[in-house]
Amino acid sequence: MSLIQSIASFITAGIITMTAAAILLILLRSLFKYLDWNPFSWSVRTVGRLTDPVIHPVRRMLTGFRIEPRVAPFIAVVLIMVFGYFTFMLAEDILNTLAGVLLVVSSRPGVGAPTAIIGYVLFGFLGLYTLMIFLRILFSYLTTGYGNRWVRFLFRSTEPLLAPLRRIIPTMAMFDVSPIVAFIILYLLQFVVAGTLLKGWPVRFF
Repeated sequence: MSLIQSIASFITAGIITMTAAAILLILLRSLFKYLDWNPFSWSVRTVGRLTDPVIHPVRRMLTGFRIEPRVAPFIAVVLIMVFGYFTFMLAEDILNTLAGVLLVVSSRPGVGAPTAIIGYVLFGFLGLYTLMIFLRILFSYLTTGYGNRWVRFLFRSTEPLLAPLRRIIPTMAMFDVSPIVAFIILYLLQFVVAGTLLKGWPVRFF
């Protein structure tokens, strides 16, 4: 278990470092623009190349919503923080599942061990599925094309749950509430798994 905790600490530090570095690059880009630095200088071109993959989709999204594109760096910083948080939650979910399985195998192997292992795997899968729906919503607002293989994977993976809900639940003021209902269902399923398959076992380790 100490090894899992060490890995979790290392991953957390890595996510924080990468998120901070990405935010710093966005801020540098804004500073260069504000100071009107030579656009052909090495530093400006390098920062531009590194930040264009984030800034350009945000600008397209803002243009689609008829919002001033100049606020794109601020929105980009917010999105980077959100993606950093989701990355952390994904790593935590995977490590939590692994820690639970290792706990069952190492502490009380017996008749109830297979049930607990299934419970930890199912609990982790439900958490992962929730994050995938969150990411699908974010990508849809960023107007990321369906041609992107990761976007296709998210849509195909989450559609089996969202499509039936979309047919049953009417939209509210042109707003699709099926993801909200999906979140509630997944949370309730996690609650059921914790109270049945994982009864008597710790649910969270980090």
